[in-house]
Amino acid sequence: MRIKKFLVVRSTLLVASLYTILLTVSSLVKLGKISVGSFNPTDKLLHLGAYFGLVVFWKVYFMQKDKPQTTYKKNLFKIAGLAVLFGMLIEVLQGVLTSYREPDWYDIMANTAGILLAVIIFLFFEKSLKRLNSKINLIF
Repeated sequence: MRIKKFLVVRSTLLVASLYTILLTVSSLVKLGKISVGSFNPTDKLLHLGAYFGLVVFWKVYFMQKDKPQTTYKKNLFKIAGLAVLFGMLIEVLQGVLTSYREPDWYDIMANTAGILLAVIIFLFFEKSLKRLNSKINLIF
């Protein structure tokens, strides 16, 4: 059972890490116009979704790694705070490291909105997610 739990924790860590790397790279490289079919998302919605995903992936990792009954909110708020700082750092790096991107306060606000949305959802479903995680832990 411990090996299965180890593999689940390592897998969620790998996914969260790869997502963070992908987010970092895509924030610093030159991208063309992004559109999906006939839907043309705005830049701010992409920021909101990207940082929502960042919080979700890291929270799922910590839910698998730690005992959520004792650290659920503490980890959630740490992840959210670090995600906000990460978003600010990326904006600064865009201005310093690239000539084709520039820092934007509205991007930081959109990032933060995505982070807050994830936090609100995790808080709203806290009891259900703790129960689900307990059941998953019983399996592994």
